[in-house]
Amino acid sequence: MADAALASERRVRRLARPLAAALCGAAFASGQAPFDLWPVALAGLVGALVLLAGAMHPGRAGWTGWAFGAGYFAVSMAWIVEPFLIDAAVTGWMAPFGLLGLSGGLALFWAAAFWAAARLGGGWRIVPFWALAELARAYVLTGFPWGLVGYVWTPTPAAHWAALLGPHGLTLVTLAAAWGGARAVLARDWRAGAAVAMAGAALLGGGALLAPPAADLDGRPVVRLVQPNAPQDEKWQSELVPIFFRRQVDATAAGPERPDLIVWSETALPMLLDNAGQANEIIADAARGAPVVIGIQREEGGRYYNSAYVLGPGGQVRDVYDKHHLVPFGEYMPARWLFRHINVSGLAARAEGGYTPGPGPRLMDLGSLGRALPLICYEAVFPQDVGGAPERPGMLLQLTNDAWFGTWSGPYQHLAQARMRAIEQGLPMLRAANTGVSAVIDGGGRVLASLPLGEAGHLDHRLPPPLPPTPYARSGDLPAALAILLAALAGAVSPGRRRKLSR
Repeated sequence: MADAALASERRVRRLARPLAAALCGAAFASGQAPFDLWPVALAGLVGALVLLAGAMHPGRAGWTGWAFGAGYFAVSMAWIVEPFLIDAAVTGWMAPFGLLGLSGGLALFWAAAFWAAARLGGGWRIVPFWALAELARAYVLTGFPWGLVGYVWTPTPAAHWAALLGPHGLTLVTLAAAWGGARAVLARDWRAGAAVAMAGAALLGGGALLAPPAADLDGRPVVRLVQPNAPQDEKWQSELVPIFFRRQVDATAAGPERPDLIVWSETALPMLLDNAGQANEIIADAARGAPVVIGIQREEGGRYYNSAYVLGPGGQVRDVYDKHHLVPFGEYMPARWLFRHINVSGLAARAEGGYTPGPGPRLMDLGSLGRALPLICYEAVFPQDVGGAPERPGMLLQLTNDAWFGTWSGPYQHLAQARMRAIEQGLPMLRAANTGVSAVIDGGGRVLASLPLGEAGHLDHRLPPPLPPTPYARSGDLPAALAILLAALAGAVSPGRRRKLSR
């Protein structure tokens, strides 16, 4: 009887740490849009490091990291179920597996960091190893840097450190501050806690000083963003296609004064580019000579592309860009030979077999407005892709269809990451989203004007000027990656036994 009670108590204790870690992960997720509860999120991050300090065995540390990551990703990326529910009768059964697979899979990166830090002696080592895991998450298997640790600062002035440090440098600094907070909690040392609070204040205050002043927009070109608000389950219905097309044409022609540039969203035209001749003439007439950037699909040599093109006066196609960073399982199927047997294809691709990736980042010629770096949907999530253009553009141009992300957290998180790209590069971002949020963002990450989620309409605003190249725009991820790798190497080779964070 006593043995059974003791065994039961041990099982409860064994489960208590992962459960607490998962709850800390959920708290950390509250720092993401649309909640932006960054103080709660930072408390969750510190809590995870406190739990790590008590996980003396590397295996327990790994499980703690995995549980924290699973809680974080399951809450922050709950929107991942939305694409499966567009055609619920066919793909709805995959929704829970998609959420569990994504959150559990991404959590493995953090589990590896916790395990390695504990295996090599614990203490401060978790900081570089966790930052290294986030760096790997951005690059490994095409990468998926959604919701990086450093993005907890996005709604605060500290986000401006990304212009200097980049997203991975900001992640490293965030983890170092959280580790200091965990040490203060474990030691119950108010002086250490005060030092950590001062470091946080320095991050916020320094970020405010780094923020560029608002630019004078007098005399700047006027841009128009068109938001048709076509729900994904209606967007391709033959009887509704003319309605959505006319809605966009009317928005293009609206008002007595012609804008200098008009931007439509991703796959705004429900046809292939080669078949869009008549539609292009109608759009060009509505644009009254202004260039129009339009999202569309195109076919070449039996291959299909998710593309954007510049439409000039008279309906001429002036420039074309093909999306190069495709969404796995959405726009193409990894290991297609396997998934074909269970009748699963890319959810977002209209073409059989998915899309073909374009050759890579390239600039789009917008005539008198200069050149822009086009980003189609998910491409704006990758800092390294935005910085990978052959030369510096005058603006960033995102065409997206966030109807896939539902109406809750996904579209707002996507917008938040677009703001980070603007901050990192010091470039204005024009963001045209099918269902919202369409926005004009300046080089300091400020949303100057936007159209709400779930509303049709158009937005006219003056184009903010580009800022001088930021340190991150000049160097990319290399300095932060080197700092992380050197710190991780120091942690791997430095002598020491497994210690608690409080020592």
